[in-house]
Amino acid sequence: MNNSRKVVIIVFVIGMSIFGYSQYASASQIGVVITESDLIEKTDRGSAYNVELEFENPSLLILTAGETDFFVIADGKTVGEGKLEPFTLPALGNSIVSGSFQTESNTDSEKVPIVKISGITKYDVLFSTIDVPFVFYPTEEQAREFIHQD
Repeated sequence: MNNSRKVVIIVFVIGMSIFGYSQYASASQIGVVITESDLIEKTDRGSAYNVELEFENPSLLILTAGETDFFVIADGKTVGEGKLEPFTLPALGNSIVSGSFQTESNTDSEKVPIVKISGITKYDVLFSTIDVPFVFYPTEEQAREFIHQD
């Protein structure tokens, strides 16, 4: 009886480890899409924007995120940075998150740069915290609206 109990405990621990790792791997694949970007102020030093991003959670875990810092990068150069409000991402669900960002300088070029939005979100899961990086490459049209706001 004692040996069978040990086997059950070992199988349970291994099973939970595999499940935990698979959910961590799924959480690392969180998708991000820009749903809205509005210019709120334009000055000589740069522009301020309100932004909404939609996060998609492919894991079975409910993820709670604190304030998230992100960076807007155009043609390999950081052109702005911002913050997203804290949010909860339901298991296998979506969440729309509001935030704001400030560009450091105006982009007056007619050429649309290659834009990347990246950051790291800290999610509280059960008894630990996991850092999940996200990277989003908007389409050329989204980049034009996001950076130029013509």
